[in-house]
Amino acid sequence: MSRAFEELDYRPTPMGALSLRRRRIPALDIEVLEVLLGDEHLMSSLFTEGEIALTTLGLAAAPDRPLEVMVGGLGLGYTAAEALKDPRLTSLTVIDAMEGVIDWHRAGLVPLGPVLCGDGRCALELGDFYAAVGPGATRRFDAILLDIDHSPDALLHSDHGRFYSPEGMAALAACLIPGGVFAMWSDAEPDARFTATLSSAFGSVEATVVSFDNPLSGGQSTCTIYVARL
Repeated sequence: MSRAFEELDYRPTPMGALSLRRRRIPALDIEVLEVLLGDEHLMSSLFTEGEIALTTLGLAAAPDRPLEVMVGGLGLGYTAAEALKDPRLTSLTVIDAMEGVIDWHRAGLVPLGPVLCGDGRCALELGDFYAAVGPGATRRFDAILLDIDHSPDALLHSDHGRFYSPEGMAALAACLIPGGVFAMWSDAEPDARFTATLSSAFGSVEATVVSFDNPLSGGQSTCTIYVARL
C-alpha cells in the first residue's frame, strides 16, 4: 500500500519554501504530484488540461514553419512536453527560476523528466524569464508560452508586475520573429484590461476559456489562455 503523503523534495528559496510532494486521494483512488511555493499550490498532476491547452492553442496560431519555442515556467513539464509533439519544433528553451524544479526533471522525480531531458531539442535553463524577454533581450523565438503567475493580477512576486504593462508587452513582442506568437495561461476569467495591454503590442489577441472536469468538486473548472500574434 502506498503512503498517503510523501514529501519528495523541500528547498528554501528567496520566494518561499519550494516543495514537491506525492499525495494519495482515497476518494479517487489515485496518487497526484503537487508543487507548492510556501502555502501556494503552483501545480498538480490532477489538473493538466490548462498547461496542455497553452501549448496546443499557442502553437496552433504559430506560423507554418520550423519553430524555435520558449516556455516560461517548467512546473511538472506538461506544457513543454506537449510542445515536443509538434513536428515543426526544432528547439525548445524552458526557463525556470527555481533550481529545484529543474533538478526534479533531471533526477527523474517527476514522470515527464525523462521525456524532456531525453530530447535533444529541449534545453532546461535556470534563469529569470522576465529578464530573458525584457528590454535589451537578444534572443528571438517563433513562439513564447508562459505559465508562471496565477494571473496578471495574482503574481508570484511583485517584481513581475512590470511585465504586464504596455512597455513589458512591447519588449516581449521584440523577442518574437515576425509572425510570432505569445500565449499565456491564467487561472482567472478573461481580463479586458490585460487584453487591451496585449493589443498595444500585437496585431491580434484572443482570450479562450478552457473548461475541464474537476474530480474533487464533481463539477467543472476553467482557466484562460491568451494568444497574441504579431
